[in-house]
Amino acid sequence: MAEIRWIGDRQFVGIDSTRHGIVISSADVENGTGVKPSDLLLLALGSCSAVDVVEILRKKRQAPTGLRVLLEAEQDPEPPWAFRRIRVTYEVRGPGLSQRAVEQAIALAEEKYCSVRATLAGKVALEREIQVVEEE
Repeated sequence: MAEIRWIGDRQFVGIDSTRHGIVISSADVENGTGVKPSDLLLLALGSCSAVDVVEILRKKRQAPTGLRVLLEAEQDPEPPWAFRRIRVTYEVRGPGLSQRAVEQAIALAEEKYCSVRATLAGKVALEREIQVVEEE
């Protein structure tokens, strides 16, 4: 179970099923004191697959030293500002990484294990880009 608690003004705390919290606020709250709810969706999408990408690569005997997931989105210009397109760029770093192994790991993470992506599929245009960066 997840929970949202109002903590005052236009700020909330989201608490996940393992009791971890995150501050959430509307886009127009001054001082940027929380994550926008729409950005939480992007963060959920990126982190949902990222966790599995690292594990799958390790099982494939690859040695990733870094993973960065960039998420760019287009939303409708009018309320409720639904997402139309989300581009997910994976930047995977490590010594001697196999391009094929990285591509397979990302496809498997996204298409088999990521509940967030499965929920969005067919409703939002989802695009993927993969960059493998060689590190010594």
